[in-house]
Amino acid sequence: MNKVIHPNFQNQSEEITAIIENFTTQGTLFIDGKRNKIKLFELNNFTVNVKSFKVPNLINKLVYRFVRKSKARRSYEFANMLLQQGIGTPQPIAYFENKGILSLKDSYYMSEQLEADLTFRQLIEIPDYPEHEIILRQFTQFTHKLHEKGIAFLDHTPGNTLVRKVGEKQYEFYLVDLNRMQFHTQMNLEQRVINMAKLTPEVHLVEVMSDEYAKLYGCTYEEILKLMIKHTQYFANRFHRKRAIKTKLGLRKK
Repeated sequence: MNKVIHPNFQNQSEEITAIIENFTTQGTLFIDGKRNKIKLFELNNFTVNVKSFKVPNLINKLVYRFVRKSKARRSYEFANMLLQQGIGTPQPIAYFENKGILSLKDSYYMSEQLEADLTFRQLIEIPDYPEHEIILRQFTQFTHKLHEKGIAFLDHTPGNTLVRKVGEKQYEFYLVDLNRMQFHTQMNLEQRVINMAKLTPEVHLVEVMSDEYAKLYGCTYEEILKLMIKHTQYFANRFHRKRAIKTKLGLRKK
């Protein structure tokens, strides 16, 4: 088992390793996904979040063993890079890779369990949530900050941003599920809009985000709104096409 533990947690190496070794039989199930599983553990009176990445298929076992970094490693490294850039994400603690001679078997990413008030998905689903527009505009400011630093969060989807209230009408945002990111020297407007387009096709929300982002970027509201509608509709249509195909193939329940 290959392991890397954050310098701040080196003195707890033995306890951290024991958590990973007992992942299957211990811990509290937090998310039981189709691809990955997340459990919560106590680490010296500190709750940690451990994500177990599904064993990849035969080809990916080889790719992740010899060519690409594992999802666990990328999650850990990207989390550290985000924190260095002043971008919110739960504190990374460690990653583990269970490697065979010719393949990657499984991998684990451990981070702080961050308690949030809501996710961006809940902001979409609850239109009368208190201070809804304030949160949406501050989230747009957060996204603009990402783009100004050249960070493209490829899984910038509703469930992957945690929202925490930290003061009177003040919110902080934290990214999770970090294994797919790109870092650019500079991002043009279309690249930025494409990165936001998976968040929501809801017209009212898109209008508010476009208004706020236009002020920050220095373009017209009409210019960014046109691009936002174009790309949000594209991703929404693609999502529904994929669902329809899976239904026809019997891969999902109707």
